[in-house]
Amino acid sequence: MDSLSFMSAAEMAANIRSKKLSPVEVTKYFLERIEKRNPSLNAFVYTDVEKALARAKEIEADIMAGKPVGLFAGVPTAAKDFIPGLPGWKGSFGGIKALSHLEDTHYTTYTKSLIEQGAVFLGKTNSPSLAFRGTCDNYMYGPTSTPFKVGYNSGGSSGGSCAAVADGMLPIAEGSDGGGSIRIPAAWCGIYGFKPALGTVSNSPRPNGYGTSHPYCFNGAQSRTVEDTALAIQAMAGYDPFDPFSLDYGDRNYLAALKGSVKGWRIAYTPDFGIFPVDPEIREMVGKAAKRFEEAGATVEPIEFNLKHGHLELAEAWCRLISISGGMESLDDIKRETGIDIMKDHRGDIAPEMIYWIEDACKRNYRDYCADDVIRTEIFDALQTVFQTYDLILSPVTACHPVKNNPGRGPGQETFGPRELNGEEVEPHIGWCLTYFTNFTGHPAASVPAGISKDGFPVGMQLIGKRFGDLDVLTASAEFERIQPWAKTYEIPANRVL
Repeated sequence: MDSLSFMSAAEMAANIRSKKLSPVEVTKYFLERIEKRNPSLNAFVYTDVEKALARAKEIEADIMAGKPVGLFAGVPTAAKDFIPGLPGWKGSFGGIKALSHLEDTHYTTYTKSLIEQGAVFLGKTNSPSLAFRGTCDNYMYGPTSTPFKVGYNSGGSSGGSCAAVADGMLPIAEGSDGGGSIRIPAAWCGIYGFKPALGTVSNSPRPNGYGTSHPYCFNGAQSRTVEDTALAIQAMAGYDPFDPFSLDYGDRNYLAALKGSVKGWRIAYTPDFGIFPVDPEIREMVGKAAKRFEEAGATVEPIEFNLKHGHLELAEAWCRLISISGGMESLDDIKRETGIDIMKDHRGDIAPEMIYWIEDACKRNYRDYCADDVIRTEIFDALQTVFQTYDLILSPVTACHPVKNNPGRGPGQETFGPRELNGEEVEPHIGWCLTYFTNFTGHPAASVPAGISKDGFPVGMQLIGKRFGDLDVLTASAEFERIQPWAKTYEIPANRVL
């Protein structure tokens, strides 16, 4: 059973379908592994042993009866404790104590799709409150560590999912991305994270079906292999007539894209988009990783971006936009549905920085909103201009290595990103991340492991594809995994001292 810890979801499901592995024994194994390894990382915030085992027995009975069981038959997974995802389970919207008694009322695309494909949900993973930052920490549950270096943050907002997957507590878990929340923790935890293009995976909230458009937010998966994420996207993708952004691609084969080639591609590389203060070691490591695509027959060329706004202005634009739907509207919806008024009665449950941005959102008017859409348009035009010549854009995922966790649980004790890099002021929620541009625009993007730093930190390289070019990003990701495989790096978390 020891080989299970870092077995891929695809291999695990195949072994379960062929009766080489028992879904019940697999579920028990990972529940025991979570109990043993989670306390040092704080990746899981909730487990449901009874329901997980009941589900595993159900899958096992179906297999023995010869019934179809799906792509993820018996594979253990987890939901992200941010958006309600499994009806009947408790959720806290990312460690907001006043909401922690509420039960989920609906599925996410990830949870619904993977249940339909036979997966077994074991619990929920940690997230910052309302997923409103690129680190993983909240007052209720505290910070999550990267298993590569315990005591340093996993990245956020899908930090619990990424830490659990990197540590071999799960082969795959849910992620969501409104500014880099799939890619940032994937980079800091040394795993693969793919944010699909706008329209690929349904992500339409209610009552505001357009609520995830400022900026664009996405549901997805966190895994150790490109194949496992492609398998999840294959299960999740499809036209949704009730999602105003959903596109009908027909029968797209996301797994087939993994066999493609980048030979003849022109690939653009930027270490900083011309504005971000990037750590020199990260710049060097990602630059070397980018050049390796030449081994597969691609041409890799450095490019320059000439953006009108600096990184501080752009990050603050993201904070203004995400605080409309991710903050103000979310809390208004909660108040309307439950009667709980966080801003009035439970302000101490969330960070002062979040309160600042939510109150700022309440003060803004339509002209302010339009001004930020002009900024988004600038980024859109910059990316589209490059894609007139190039097939892919490469960059670092983050400008810095994982930050040290602050173990406190109150104002002034939160774990944020750096406020200064290379002598420049940086916005601490998201300003040290080179990811939120594609949430402004809707382009697909991924984080692939680019190596381990001299101090033992994973480093992620971002792959940005053409508009609606999910298949290209998956092809390039799989090509890089063949050129520079990262599976052996999981020996580091596997052998960490508990």
